[in-house]
Amino acid sequence: MSRTVIHGGLVITASDEIHADVLVEGGRIAALAEHGSDAAESWTADRSIDATGKYVIPGGVDAHTHMEMPFGGTFAADTFETGTRAAAWGGTTTIVDFAIQSVGRSLREGLDAWYAKADGNCAIDYAFHMILADVNESSLKEMDLLVAEGVTSFKLFMAYPGVFYSDDGQILRAMQRAGSNGGLIMMHAENGIAIDVLVEQALAEGRTDPRYHGDVRKVALEAEATHRAIQLARVAGAPLYVVHVSADEALAEIAAARHKGLPVFGETCPQYLFLSTDNLAEPDFEGAKYVCSTPLRPREHQEALWRGLRNNELQVVSTDHCPFCFSGQKEMGRGDFSKIPNGMPGVENRMDLLHQAVVDGHISRRRWIEIACASPARMFGLYPKKGTIAPGADADIVVYDPTAEQTVSAETHHMNVDYSAYEGKRLTGQVETVLSRGEVVIDRRTFTGHAGHGMYTPRATCQYLD
Repeated sequence: MSRTVIHGGLVITASDEIHADVLVEGGRIAALAEHGSDAAESWTADRSIDATGKYVIPGGVDAHTHMEMPFGGTFAADTFETGTRAAAWGGTTTIVDFAIQSVGRSLREGLDAWYAKADGNCAIDYAFHMILADVNESSLKEMDLLVAEGVTSFKLFMAYPGVFYSDDGQILRAMQRAGSNGGLIMMHAENGIAIDVLVEQALAEGRTDPRYHGDVRKVALEAEATHRAIQLARVAGAPLYVVHVSADEALAEIAAARHKGLPVFGETCPQYLFLSTDNLAEPDFEGAKYVCSTPLRPREHQEALWRGLRNNELQVVSTDHCPFCFSGQKEMGRGDFSKIPNGMPGVENRMDLLHQAVVDGHISRRRWIEIACASPARMFGLYPKKGTIAPGADADIVVYDPTAEQTVSAETHHMNVDYSAYEGKRLTGQVETVLSRGEVVIDRRTFTGHAGHGMYTPRATCQYLD
């Protein structure tokens, strides 16, 4: 059984910062001991990694990705192979992707299709949520079976009529089922019926540029849908996780529910923390690069989101990584913003952007690890196997250089997409070495992993619930 020692670094978890050496054995963390102590000095190992002056942190858990996702007549540009390799480069060692049920088909058929896409292709570990596109008696029964096999969260959409949309009755039924089987409902909270009216009106008036994508998807319609989702969950007696919260008013609805003691949770994404409607308004159709839903908001929403992350009104930062190339994909919407594929690349940038937030004083180091590693692992039943550095946990470990400087660019990133949403952004901090279950997949900024190393990981139910 191979043994690795990571020595001399500052180990940071959601709860502690300690100068400790870490012993890895057989793919798991075997022990931690104070650097220079008799215990640490007594360890023998096949490989020694010097982390002096560096952070030693858990591998990131990105609980919201869309590899190879079909959307609007095309597919997300990252495969499970390219997307998980890029994730590793960015210090993420587990993704939870979304398997999709097609209308008229079973959940099992959708899940099996995603197992087939990912199997043998991933560089890091992976798990699945299930998108419910067709709530009926049969799919409700299937939810129980999926929970039993470790697919314990189900995403519903209040947006995209005719594609993924569920009405309030279907949502209530799915929530009631989750309330009884221990599953967690994830909600895309936007009033899609009203948005479609505004889209139609905007296009009829000749407002076709990407910036109007943001205009029609009103803050009020995100807040209204968030409120409605919370009340439906309350009636169903079920927990609720609101994905990609972008607006201050939507966050206020989540905060109010949490203050009442309701099991309501929220996620935001780096694009809402670092980008804004200024990007959507970039000239020459460049704004199309930033089309995602929920949309980017005016800059003044950012402070509310940072505050929500600091005070735990928001628990998780995921990427909603769903990349479409500008050339040939985003360009499908020239002359009609509603035809621009919705989604942005980001799986490689999340850990670094959030470290920049530490440098900038928005969050603490431990909160960085909490929102990027520990909380998503707990939320989706992966903790303490994932999300922490402790004896018995998987040896998903990142040696992170907090002083390295880098400039984000499509020229140097590893995502299979022809632009970066953060092009030219200067960041302090960079991933140096990454272990996935004890195997070095990034070695001092060189990729040493391989497709097929990543294993499917069944999940327990949400660990924030009694």
